[in-house]
Amino acid sequence: MEVEVVYALQEGADAVRLRVGPGVTAADAVRMSGILERHPEIDPNKVGVYGRVVAPETPLADGDRVEVYRPLVMDPKEARRRRAVKKKR
Repeated sequence: MEVEVVYALQEGADAVRLRVGPGVTAADAVRMSGILERHPEIDPNKVGVYGRVVAPETPLADGDRVEVYRPLVMDPKEARRRRAVKKKR
């Protein structure tokens, strides 16, 4: 089966397509993709499949897109406050 592992960056995304066997988990796919070596700051326990947060041990299905989530750059409340101030100007 084929899956895709994606790590979103501010300047784009690092995406890798993999052919894997049955029973492969989200954590296995992240490890096999090589993304951890290219981005050591990643927490491999913060993953999702098609926008839904899942446990790393979640088995994958053919065609799944595993998303590796990065930490927030800014607190969401602070970001909203800054947008509101900017909009008032």
